[in-house]
Amino acid sequence: MVIDDIIMLGHGGGGRLTSELVHNLFLKNFRNSHLEPLNDSAFLSVGRENLSFTTDSYVVSPLFFPGGDIGSLAVHGTVNDLAMSGARPFYLSAAYIIEEGFRLADLEKIVTSMAAAADHAGVQIVTGDTKVVPSGMADGLYINTAGIGVHESGLPFGPQRIKKDDVIIVNGTIGDHGAAVITSREESFSGSNITSDSSALHHLVQKLQGNSIRIHCLRDATRGGMGGVLAELADQARAHLQIEEKAIPVKEKVRGFCEIYGLESLYLANEGKMLLFCPKDDAEKALQIMRNDPLGADTSIIGRVTEENQPEGRVIMNTLIGGERIIDQPAGDLVPRIC
Repeated sequence: MVIDDIIMLGHGGGGRLTSELVHNLFLKNFRNSHLEPLNDSAFLSVGRENLSFTTDSYVVSPLFFPGGDIGSLAVHGTVNDLAMSGARPFYLSAAYIIEEGFRLADLEKIVTSMAAAADHAGVQIVTGDTKVVPSGMADGLYINTAGIGVHESGLPFGPQRIKKDDVIIVNGTIGDHGAAVITSREESFSGSNITSDSSALHHLVQKLQGNSIRIHCLRDATRGGMGGVLAELADQARAHLQIEEKAIPVKEKVRGFCEIYGLESLYLANEGKMLLFCPKDDAEKALQIMRNDPLGADTSIIGRVTEENQPEGRVIMNTLIGGERIIDQPAGDLVPRIC
């Protein structure tokens, strides 16, 4: 497919347009063995060490939202991208693009929040950069981060390791972050009490690893939500996935918000939720471990891998009314500036 003449918001939404842009432009020009897997972090061998390296940029609007802000979000998102590969996060960078006229007091709040999130996650921010652009050029503040983590055992997790009969597990309710950011933009939802799930997941991953759970794949369900991520993984793994709508945990206030706005929680962004693929023999043990952690209290088995090595992977959801529905990557950006 030919890339359109102009970039649209949907190209940054984590769905089909993003995939086309990455494959048809970036991968075509930057192709190498480290980039080709197109995971959220690159697996690198440096001397005797196996590392994961990732980068991300944060443009969320508003900068402050219930449950977090752009600073803590930047730390959590970068730590999680490393953790999803099985790496233990150690070091981050932080670069700030600041609009002229931005309040110094707000910048201090964001930097303080970022420092607290890094300290809580056990990582250090060790390098960075600051740029200031003219008024009207940056909508306040953008943050770019990069992160390095160490693989202490084994090869990285990834879609290439997904197998038939793997169980699919999510560590809690979906759509919380997307709903929290959207409601914070709308005065009519000021009393909704919907809070972002923004959090660092690496300690939960380390518990699974420490208890010998055979993790095949992990992925945090950020842009595009759980539906978009599942569709992407099915395509990358060339596998058919079957999920159960009734098993997907959604908070009632998020469900109500989605009904009012005509949105689907399945495609709303998350910042503290991950999808775990593991053998069915490990599923109950994984459930117990995750449910005993504050970040996994609402953990649920939502589906399984039914076939592998298919020409085109797909996701089928068994609906509440007894039918079947194909879950595909979103075509555009449902909610811009969400992370």
